[in-house]
Amino acid sequence: MAEGQKADGVASIAMATDEDNQVVNPWEVSAKDGGKIDYDKLIEKFGCQRLDQSLVNRVERLTSRPAHVFLRRGVFFAHRDLNEILDVYERGQKFYLYTGRGPSSEALHLGHLVPFMFTKYLQDAFKVPLVIQLTDDEKCMWKNLSVEESRRLARENAKDIIACGFDISRTFIFSDFDYVGGAFYQNMVRVAKCVTFNKVVGIFGFTHEDNIGKISFPPVQAVPSFPSSFPHLFAGNDNLRCLIPCAIDQDPYFRMTRDVAPRIGYQKPALIESSFFPALQGETGKMSASDPNSAIYVTDTPKVIKNKVNRYAFSGGQDSIENHRKYGANLEVDIPVKYLGFFLEDDEELEHIKKEYGAGRLLTGEVKKRLIEVLSEIVERHQKARASVTDEMVDAFMAVRPLPHMFS
Repeated sequence: MAEGQKADGVASIAMATDEDNQVVNPWEVSAKDGGKIDYDKLIEKFGCQRLDQSLVNRVERLTSRPAHVFLRRGVFFAHRDLNEILDVYERGQKFYLYTGRGPSSEALHLGHLVPFMFTKYLQDAFKVPLVIQLTDDEKCMWKNLSVEESRRLARENAKDIIACGFDISRTFIFSDFDYVGGAFYQNMVRVAKCVTFNKVVGIFGFTHEDNIGKISFPPVQAVPSFPSSFPHLFAGNDNLRCLIPCAIDQDPYFRMTRDVAPRIGYQKPALIESSFFPALQGETGKMSASDPNSAIYVTDTPKVIKNKVNRYAFSGGQDSIENHRKYGANLEVDIPVKYLGFFLEDDEELEHIKKEYGAGRLLTGEVKKRLIEVLSEIVERHQKARASVTDEMVDAFMAVRPLPHMFS
């Protein structure tokens, strides 16, 4: 099936609705009746591919370094044309990375950090340039924020992103309110001319109650996929391929982009897509900035992290120690084990915990204690890094300039 057919048929945001007992789109992720997100069904309906072990092995071989924990444990589990990006790299050519953040809250939670932690690994491993889009315009329209507040949040979020350790000589961060214009806007118009109102409604589920800004937004998120949108970076490199690390709820934007790209003479972007970082209360969706007890924030103190994990992290342990020793924990629903799967680096320790906890020899309190240690260390490290990020550093990352070590 052609990409365009997918965009019209399988790409409907309503594809994961009541029929499938789940809703997955850029603005809502939920499974109904306490169920989990069915990622196999998402792959089938979105038309992307499962990221298999052969691709993980190939990444390790080409980069001469171990795969990131998110890659080897299947956190990033789906892709579009990743094999083509690796072909390009193996031929001695380069590509660039594009990811982003919709700045709707003062502080990021750990779910927000996942794509940036992984993108930093990709940038370091492949030594390629990166553009990071802050969609302050989007959040202004969707979250009913003022323009001024959206711009302020973009700069605050940029500090958290910079604290992840990106290489300033290979990284350009931009906010839509500040950067959109020129070649970028020209590409927006090229994309917009190719997408009918019926198609954008089919892809994104817009209604007659939505403001026209929402309907016109998708090209804004599409065109960073095209190198000609950044003439100060990629002039003369219009065929440079783009790889987008993102959560799978962003896939509709890029199905639309991939449908349009060949029609306006551009390369399709490739994607590498992650599952959702679950809420503390369970795997029915992703963490929500609107519910502070569903998430661990990068501003949380060790005391707050301990309290949240102990009080709210859904346990797969049994209702009594006796039953737990007899039957063991249900690892499929246990959130502390899920979180350790994201953030505990040591594979052997993780397997030991899963084996002992699943057999009932480890208790829930012991697993939560280890998770509190791991999360507290990550958050403390991030807080120290963020404290060193100044307004001048933000200005430097967001300055429109050539990147001196872009491909070196």
